[in-house]
Amino acid sequence: MKEFAVRPDPDDPRLTQRVWGIDEEGQRIETAVVTERPLTLFLNGREIVTMMTIGDHPDYLAVGYLLNQNMLGPGDKVVAVDYDEEIDTVVVRTDRETDFEDKLKKKTLTSGCAQGTVFGDLMEKFEEVRLDPRAVLRTSWLYALTRKINTAPSLYLAAGAIHGCVLCEEDRPLLYVEDVGRHNAVDKIAGYMHLNGVSPAGKIFYTTGRLTSEMVIKTVQMAIPILISRSGFTAWGVELARQAGLTLIGRARGRRFVALAGEGRIVFDADPHHGGDEPARHARKGSIAEDAVAGDGNGE
Repeated sequence: MKEFAVRPDPDDPRLTQRVWGIDEEGQRIETAVVTERPLTLFLNGREIVTMMTIGDHPDYLAVGYLLNQNMLGPGDKVVAVDYDEEIDTVVVRTDRETDFEDKLKKKTLTSGCAQGTVFGDLMEKFEEVRLDPRAVLRTSWLYALTRKINTAPSLYLAAGAIHGCVLCEEDRPLLYVEDVGRHNAVDKIAGYMHLNGVSPAGKIFYTTGRLTSEMVIKTVQMAIPILISRSGFTAWGVELARQAGLTLIGRARGRRFVALAGEGRIVFDADPHHGGDEPARHARKGSIAEDAVAGDGNGE
């Protein structure tokens, strides 16, 4: 795959709006804000959930959501994904009935933004996954990835208030998607991989959000052996990563990072003192327009 085969489009008028307000000095300003709209998901005629999303890639989001909730299995063949923009509905159709009803009987609230949920047993399939022990992460790749991702045009840099996830291979970002909830962004990548037959072999997953149990579980379910974030960790996320043999790297900014699981995959082939920290212009603030004033934190 080529670099950024899928990438954010900050110029898409459907994804942001211009609104008026005032600043800290009482001056009238115009700024961009990210859109948020409902998307109701059906599986074979049965309503599953209504998600809040920015509205792009509804097919990837729908299929990825069902996969990561274990409501679609390896034996379920997706024959159609129908999206109706007028009524904000997406229908995923398979070649036979699924057993998703059992998944609805037990619902666990997770730490994901916008009330992310995981149906059924959180650990279902988790313990069965065997991540590739031969996978490696060169620090030169890590430094190149953070630079390319943080300087790429994005809705975050245009308007803030959004999470990003990136599927990478070596030092190349392949798929870069964003959404108001980090779990939505993960699901979009899972859906793309499933619909386009993209193998997890040799892949690296990057997220702007926290390394929570939910992020670790979804990465392991996708059989991706390396997970990187510019943000921090939760204790359960670290525990699960160690249990699964997942390489877990957080606080990756410029040439700094912390690895708390799977350190054996890391190959130190670049000098961390050569090249300096990331430019302040690309720090995770509200948007580029806010760089001239005090930032509001990264919100991740």
